[in-house]
Amino acid sequence: MTPAGWLRPDWPAPPGVHALCTTRQGGVSGGPYESLNLGDHVGDVPADVAANRARLREAIGAQPVFLEQVHGTQVLVLDAATPSGSRADACTTAEGRVACTIMVADCLPVLFTDASGRRVAAAHAGWRGLAAGVLERSVDVFRSAGEAQGLMAWLGPCIGPDAFEVGAEVKAAFEAVMPDAAPCFAPAGATGKWMADLAGLARRRLRHAGVMQIHGNDSSEAWCTSHNPLLFFSHRRDRVSGRLAACIWRD
Repeated sequence: MTPAGWLRPDWPAPPGVHALCTTRQGGVSGGPYESLNLGDHVGDVPADVAANRARLREAIGAQPVFLEQVHGTQVLVLDAATPSGSRADACTTAEGRVACTIMVADCLPVLFTDASGRRVAAAHAGWRGLAAGVLERSVDVFRSAGEAQGLMAWLGPCIGPDAFEVGAEVKAAFEAVMPDAAPCFAPAGATGKWMADLAGLARRRLRHAGVMQIHGNDSSEAWCTSHNPLLFFSHRRDRVSGRLAACIWRD
């Protein structure tokens, strides 16, 4: 049974495909990590992180595989023997009860499956990975396996467009690869600064990649990690922060 407050995607995933995104609720950590911190690299008590990860594993009835995320584009293929800690920013599996897992505290988690439900995937979309093509690399895994029919994506919580101030170099990085990126940036108060719509950029990139079924985060305030401190961790808001996890797995 999952704790109250965790997010369950509202999307037409086929039977046998399951997904969720944790919130701050349901764990044992204290201080800035209260309470369900799943990150083992942010300064929390290791025993508390281990207990929180055990609670997640018990709640989903599958083995979550945690990645060492580096804001890149590598997609790791998981199986039952894959240990946590492998370096990648996306993962995929066709095995049952192995959960593709992405940790976030402002970046955007994106979950994938297709109409057949034979494969699932998850991607970590911070602005660097998003601009570099991590979502396209994730989509390519389905296409290479011949499993892209009815491909769908769910966008989890991330920092919202009213809280994500970036420099001109971020705007330029997206405009160099996305002709339609400009509407996802609004002038900020300071010269040379912009407010970026991370989820909006992801939706555009997914559509360019041929994914038309896009669910979840619509860039509204309810999805903003920074503006919802009781539900979500936010590194930009708190600096010292725990990590949420978005998971997707098959029976």
